[in-house]
Amino acid sequence: MTDTINIMIVGVGGQGTLLASRILGNAAIDCGFDVKVSEVHGMSQRGGSVVTYVKYGEKVFSPVISEGEADIILAFEQLEAYRYLKFLKKDGTMILNTQKIAPMPVITGAASYPEEIIEKLNKTGAKIIAIDALSAALKAGNAKAVNVVLIGVLASKTNIQKDIWQKAIEKTVPPRFLQVNQQAFEAGYNDQKGGGCV
Repeated sequence: MTDTINIMIVGVGGQGTLLASRILGNAAIDCGFDVKVSEVHGMSQRGGSVVTYVKYGEKVFSPVISEGEADIILAFEQLEAYRYLKFLKKDGTMILNTQKIAPMPVITGAASYPEEIIEKLNKTGAKIIAIDALSAALKAGNAKAVNVVLIGVLASKTNIQKDIWQKAIEKTVPPRFLQVNQQAFEAGYNDQKGGGCV
């Protein structure tokens, strides 16, 4: 594979988006790719929008992903998925956690949470893979493992071998959380058996 793969990870503070980007980056490095990672924080406190760009390929020159350039968007929350849809390529894939986390304007009553986001995303013609990652994480033993469930789904869509992903998780996740995260990865990976290849 010579083309650069552009992946955006979007979510809110406290969801583990940065750990997910580190696992992805480590897997790509271990596969022999040049990797660039760039973290873009909106409000970095818990609940604020967090975006990470991860690009890998034979040679990557810039970590930034512009509108219409993302091959894959890994969205940890529905509203964040909708917010960053414009960054997805026409033939791109959005991997979406069906969880909803109300932003501050919704919590305070100043705004309402948009309805039928997944239906609206499906109507765009983009490839949408929606998964209840929170339920899968709870089954694995920890609600905070949503990020690694989603990494498992992502892994099933790449040409990076499964054992490389597993090693990247071992390298990145603290030992005391390793077993839960391994189970979370398997849940996401097996949910999407067969997948495509980017």
